[in-house]
Amino acid sequence: MSRILLLASISPLVLAPLVQAQSDDERREETIIVTTPGPDRAADELIGKATAVDREDLLETLQSTLGDTLDRQPGVSTTFFGQGASRPVLRGLGAERVQVLTNGIGVIDASAASPDHQVSADGIDAEAIEILRGPAALAYGGQAIGGVVNVIDGLIAEEKPDQPVSGDLFAGYNSVNEGSELAGRGQFVAGDFVLSLSASQRDFDKYDIPDFAESSLQRALEEAEEEDHDDDDHEEEEEVRDTLENSFVETQTLAAGLSWVGDNAFLGIAVRQQTSEYGLPGHSHEHEHEEDGDDHGDEEEEEENPFIDLEQTRIDVRGGVSVNNGFLTDVTGTLAIVDYEHTEFEAPGEAGTVFDSEGVEGRLELGHEIGGFTGAVGVQFIDKTLDAVGEEAFLTKTDTQSFGAFLYETQEWDSGFGIEGGLRVEMVELDNVDMGSADFDLFSGSIGIHQHYASGLFLGGQVSYTERAPNESELFAFGPHLATEQFEVGNATLNKETGLNLEATARWRGDNGSIGVNVFHTDFNDFIYLTPGLAFEDGVVSDEADGLPVFAFTQEGASFYGGEIYAEYFIDAGPLGAEWAFDASLDFVEGDLDSGGNVPFVPPVTLNAGASAEWGAFELGAAITVAEDQVDAGEGSLVTDGYTTLDLRGEVDLSDFGIGADGTEAFIEARNVTDEEVRYATSVLKDVAPAPGQNIRVGIRVAF
Repeated sequence: MSRILLLASISPLVLAPLVQAQSDDERREETIIVTTPGPDRAADELIGKATAVDREDLLETLQSTLGDTLDRQPGVSTTFFGQGASRPVLRGLGAERVQVLTNGIGVIDASAASPDHQVSADGIDAEAIEILRGPAALAYGGQAIGGVVNVIDGLIAEEKPDQPVSGDLFAGYNSVNEGSELAGRGQFVAGDFVLSLSASQRDFDKYDIPDFAESSLQRALEEAEEEDHDDDDHEEEEEVRDTLENSFVETQTLAAGLSWVGDNAFLGIAVRQQTSEYGLPGHSHEHEHEEDGDDHGDEEEEEENPFIDLEQTRIDVRGGVSVNNGFLTDVTGTLAIVDYEHTEFEAPGEAGTVFDSEGVEGRLELGHEIGGFTGAVGVQFIDKTLDAVGEEAFLTKTDTQSFGAFLYETQEWDSGFGIEGGLRVEMVELDNVDMGSADFDLFSGSIGIHQHYASGLFLGGQVSYTERAPNESELFAFGPHLATEQFEVGNATLNKETGLNLEATARWRGDNGSIGVNVFHTDFNDFIYLTPGLAFEDGVVSDEADGLPVFAFTQEGASFYGGEIYAEYFIDAGPLGAEWAFDASLDFVEGDLDSGGNVPFVPPVTLNAGASAEWGAFELGAAITVAEDQVDAGEGSLVTDGYTTLDLRGEVDLSDFGIGADGTEAFIEARNVTDEEVRYATSVLKDVAPAPGQNIRVGIRVAF
């Protein structure tokens, strides 16, 4: 960690003088967060760290999956599963502890059940993405104990656009995978009606990697096993290098929304269809054949390239009205109906396991003001079914129903002192076709205080208590899970998971810069995690089943602590006559089990820093990421080597030359310039599938 701490300590010393250069020409506006319940609030008013990534920044950092796109945000990592699938990891917590939403409603897919399942939300056609870390997201339920990632697609307009016709078109090309990406968005106003359209397409071939697909530690283990192999006829498997086989991805989305927007109300409906096909690198379907004892089975068996074919149709209905009657300020209701299915093919034409998820989720929120407090009270319900059918189905049909009610209040006095807090109660029932039902009554609550100072300083602290129900996999899994190369065993007797969180923040914002720090500590009781275990096979208790090592879900106490340090600085007329912008963030988290072990798949200490210089229509920028070694690996995991990557970017604002509206630009990027080997400690594929190597990315965005 020493090199990261050195860089982190030097950066403020170098950049601090910039913050003293105050500018009266243009004040940087604070980011408004709409995902929190109650009134829209600036990110700097929230005790927990909140981030909003707008359309322009999304296209600049765009990757093939949601988790990878957000990976450079403070406190965010990715479950990276090749180019086809990833979910965000917030402060070391992922999957079942991070709620991924679309317009405030859950994605209702199968992405939390397995890391090789693509999340049905993407940044390529999004208007913005908001990230809430920690207990600021508790109004969305126990499944948001780690935070919320809300993808806002803008299909249902709540206000009339300023122009009768507006939108943007985007096209990009990537050298690392010979891949193209296309997207278009448009809004059209006719009287009180707003029609929104969007479409996107991504076509990425298998991608280049710096060296071997397997990590040095993995190769060393395999070499040791080969030396101990008693079979002289054993044939060494050819090592994959330079290109990661079966790592392609193709996605398409089509969406439309129609809204009526009045003076004090709106009502709209949107339909979105997403299809995707992507390969599963490092995904073996040969374990059953290896059990047969045929020494020549591998020679007779053709190479398989398993892939997933996915389709989701989503219908959203959303409406709201501003009341402002002295108590009730506004009423907003949202309903989503989702039909999701994906088929895992062992080879073209050989359909294997089919995952099906369909459900309805609704949320009603009433904003109010009373006694100086502003806030919201609301209810939320979910009714969904997840089913898997096929030889490799590790889950059977499970119906999940939940109903929750929440209250959130905040007040700030003229002195700058403020208080905020919330409560949520929830009833959850999971009913499995084979193993019966499990019921959970959940309670969550938080309270925090903060102080604003005229100097721009903000201090705050909060305490929260959260309860989470186990999900379908944790309770009812039983079978081979080939994405993780494990035979997973659930536990239908699991208790609810509880967490007590303490968080503190200090941040300062001036006209030309800001700096802040958030630190947190969470104590979990009955923390649920996957660890090597035992299962019955052919009447015998064994640590292997179906040719795979057995991993079982279990519970014990766990403790997480960490934080984020982040800063940005601007200088309007700096060296070389340019307008300069600097940003940096350092995030760190550690997860320890009460038994003395480490929580698996926790990200290492990571530093991200960037700088850009702008001369009128032209801009140049550079970004660096430094990740330390992750030596605190969980049981059954190998140590993960750290990495340092450098990205360069150049762009030209074409609107300065009369082409398109504001935001029209052409760019060229060099990602991972030094072709560094990058392996994410949060990925189950970290030892068999590195991230893409050096990539030249070019593109154009035309706004109108």
